[in-house]
Amino acid sequence: MTDDSVDGLLIRLLQRAGHDVAKPADFGISGTTDPRHLWQAIDASRVLLSKNHDDFDDLHRLIMKGHGHHPGILIVRKDNDPTKDMQANQIVRAIGKLEAAGTPIVDEFIILNQWR
Repeated sequence: MTDDSVDGLLIRLLQRAGHDVAKPADFGISGTTDPRHLWQAIDASRVLLSKNHDDFDDLHRLIMKGHGHHPGILIVRKDNDPTKDMQANQIVRAIGKLEAAGTPIVDEFIILNQWR
């Protein structure tokens, strides 16, 4: 999980749904760069959740171009209308739908908004 996704309510809801959640602070990387967050996710074999579409899309493409691997990147995009932005409960529900569908996550860049 990256700094932009650290939300107490979201963390609690994800944990309640049975997810093992780690925050950047758990690894001592709060406030560091996006590449560092992804490196840590890869090192810890953890799926990364972020609202930073552009940077992580570029990092995902770079890793795939170099024939590398990552545990998966889940993205929450902001809508043009802020009142339609995904709320914490919608993010948890989208992740549940993704899992229930058996969608592969490893090496994937998945936009959760499509799983509402």
